[in-house]
Amino acid sequence: MPDENKPSKPAEAAAKAPEAPKKEAQTKSAEAPAKTGKSSSKAGDKKKAPEEKPAEVISTSLSLDPNDMEKPKIVKAKGSKNIITGIANILATFNNTIVTITDLNGNVIGWSSAGKCGFRGSKKSTAYVAQVVAQDASRQAMGHGLKEVSVRVKGPGTGRESAIRALQAIGLEVSSITDVTPVPHNGCRPRKARRV
Repeated sequence: MPDENKPSKPAEAAAKAPEAPKKEAQTKSAEAPAKTGKSSSKAGDKKKAPEEKPAEVISTSLSLDPNDMEKPKIVKAKGSKNIITGIANILATFNNTIVTITDLNGNVIGWSSAGKCGFRGSKKSTAYVAQVVAQDASRQAMGHGLKEVSVRVKGPGTGRESAIRALQAIGLEVSSITDVTPVPHNGCRPRKARRV
């Protein structure tokens, strides 16, 4: 009888010994999510905000097609003047494009140029930059309540048409387009011919 008990005691002890680490491991694993849950709840609140936005919402359109352009946010200006109709003056030279939007009296309510939008060098005279410039200027003017605009285009640059298309695409109603490029009536002696 005593011989039978001796092997059973070590077997019982061996059976109990693996259970103890298992129990400890289970309690540690149960505590670990609780601890991480506490820390994630503190730091997780800040991290949850960017995760909620799906990636599909953020999109950038680089095409010149007015139908593909996304509508930018129009923020109402602090000293909003509630001007409904205005004049868009587009100066398109060989080197730059400047868009100035005024009210009917000529007071400026929004303006932009290629340099202001962050373009440098030969990019400033491209059609795409003229589109970006017109969007920026019209966004400022629409903050004052502008809805309808008559366009005056001056200069021989490549951004003439794309600037007008951008004004239409952003949501302004173009009532008229006038070319006001100055033409000399044999007044001053012309400049030397450009050597390219």
